[in-house]
Amino acid sequence: MYKGEIAAFAVAICWTLSALFFEKAGRKIGSISVNFIRIVLTFILLGFTLLFTGNNFIPFDASGYQWFWLGLSGVVGLFLGDMFLFRSYLLIGSRTAALIMSLVPVITTIIGWFFLKEVLALKSIIAIIISFSGIVIVIVDKKLKFRMPLKGLMFAFLGATGQALGLILSKKGIGSYDPLAATQIRIIFALIFFVIMLTFSKQWHNVHKAVKDINGLKSVIIGSFFGAFIGITLSLYAVQQTKTGIASTFMSLVPVLIIAPSAIMFKEKIKPHQVIGAIISIIGVSIFFW
Repeated sequence: MYKGEIAAFAVAICWTLSALFFEKAGRKIGSISVNFIRIVLTFILLGFTLLFTGNNFIPFDASGYQWFWLGLSGVVGLFLGDMFLFRSYLLIGSRTAALIMSLVPVITTIIGWFFLKEVLALKSIIAIIISFSGIVIVIVDKKLKFRMPLKGLMFAFLGATGQALGLILSKKGIGSYDPLAATQIRIIFALIFFVIMLTFSKQWHNVHKAVKDINGLKSVIIGSFFGAFIGITLSLYAVQQTKTGIASTFMSLVPVLIIAPSAIMFKEKIKPHQVIGAIISIIGVSIFFW
């Protein structure tokens, strides 16, 4: 009983740990190195998971259509989107970045309405207003000034937008295909583009230094294990065992769950407006799934 709900809540915990340890690693070895190493580790972990489930390490059984759209999704969501997200961790912290990332369903809905001419229901409009209200409470003070660097906020929003576009492209390409194999295709394309970027920008020496930093590398490994491996696997199980709306609501609790451990890990103060804003935003996001 409640297997799906428990799994979904465990996903939120995993993604909370992932965000915290990626921020910790980024402060030591840089956001680009963290992101690249994470992609490599995720590729390996997912590959062995696919082998364990009877599939191929690299999903050659996918059609050309699926490779194109899922690959494009990987470039937009996992390469560009996550590059902005990981950079925002260093500028505004994983706590605020996670809150802004909770807007992915909201941004996805807005993109669908604006570009795909999808109908925007009254429930969705209410959810959007509530979600953005929660974000505003966190990032804007009484004098209507930003409480944190605007650049970091913009990077987090760009990260969320990249994730949203990635989801839309994934939906177009996945069809009835295996979600784990589809994720592996997205990872492969993100990895290819990271290799190209690191080569042309001549930043391989930074990755080499990062791999030698034992503490930083440990944080990346922990973040990758909980976020990419355990988190993805449990999220698929949760959706299978309970209603999508219930699972999505539990999994969107990261901005609330991350408040206390972030304060402890990075010696930050917990302020009332941060808690209130996070709760309001999660309520807004939850409306989408009910």
